Amino acid sequence: MAVTIHTRPVSDLTSAEVEAWRSVPVSIAVDLARNGGQIDPVIRPLKPPGHQATLFGRAVTALCEPPDFGAVVHALGVVGSGDVLVIAAAGNSDFAMIGEILAGHLRNRGCAGLVCDGAVRDVATLASWSNFSVFTRHITPRGPASAERGAVNLPVVIGGQLVSPGDLILGDSDGLIALVPAAVLSGIKAARDKIAREAEWIDSLARGKSPADTFGLGKAETI
Repeated sequence: MAVTIHTRPVSDLTSAEVEAWRSVPVSIAVDLARNGGQIDPVIRPLKPPGHQATLFGRAVTALCEPPDFGAVVHALGVVGSGDVLVIAAAGNSDFAMIGEILAGHLRNRGCAGLVCDGAVRDVATLASWSNFSVFTRHITPRGPASAERGAVNLPVVIGGQLVSPGDLILGDSDGLIALVPAAVLSGIKAARDKIAREAEWIDSLARGKSPADTFGLGKAETI
């Protein structure tokens, strides 16, 4: 079966509505969404905490059937500047779905980075790029064996989370979350409020206020 390429749904979101999330930490987004949108934290950034650029962009999805990586190859022509390539490879650890050559091409096209629920390779090179963020479940030196099957821009499951083309992907050292367009619109005020509230907590503690008073807790019973 040949690779099928689907058109990404047209979004009603404005650039400003999307960009409003760029400074929101994943922990804030996950706290607000609770169980909605968080991608399995086993899918981790290549670089140590604090050293990898944050991941931010709209999803282009590639549904793969390892050892076949046809969907990734065809997705290269679909991904645009600022997008995130999301590779669904069923958590396979035996065959890398992408490495230096294809990821380098994505980077040259202005792609923000990639998320792979499977394996990648050439990680020393991938990790050396300061403007391209990579999250993956596995690393392996073995490459794919064919490029004949798969689909581009269909809803996929990544780390137990349904991700649709056009969803907003946020990634940092804490993990990943996928926000559907409705959540992008409805959640930004709560995200900003929580960021402001956390800044107030930090200031309160720095001024010597007790943790219990800072967080509005009742008095603990001393026994």
